[in-house]
Amino acid sequence: MVDFNIRLRKLRENENLTQQQVAERINVSKSLISAYELGTRLPSYNNLIKLSNIFKVSTDYLLGIEAREKLDLSGLTNAQKISVYELVKSMKRII
Repeated sequence: MVDFNIRLRKLRENENLTQQQVAERINVSKSLISAYELGTRLPSYNNLIKLSNIFKVSTDYLLGIEAREKLDLSGLTNAQKISVYELVKSMKRII
C-alpha cells in the first residue's frame, strides 16, 4: 500500500476532481481525502471500494498490488474493440 496515496492523487487529478468532490462522492470529509493523499491515513475497506468505483480501477490497483490499468470497452462493437487492442499493441512496440 506504499503507492496508495500517489495513485489516488493521480487518479483524482486525471479526472479533474478536487479533494472536496471526491470526499462528497464517498461521504467523508475533505480532510480525510487529504490524509489519504498525504499517506497519513489508509482508507477503510468500504471507502477503498467506493474509491475504486469512482475511478473505475480495481482495489488491487489502488493498493499497488496490480500495476495494470483497466480500460472499459463496453458499448463498443467487436471491430472497434479489436481496433483499440491493435492500437495499444502498436503503441507498446514504440516504447
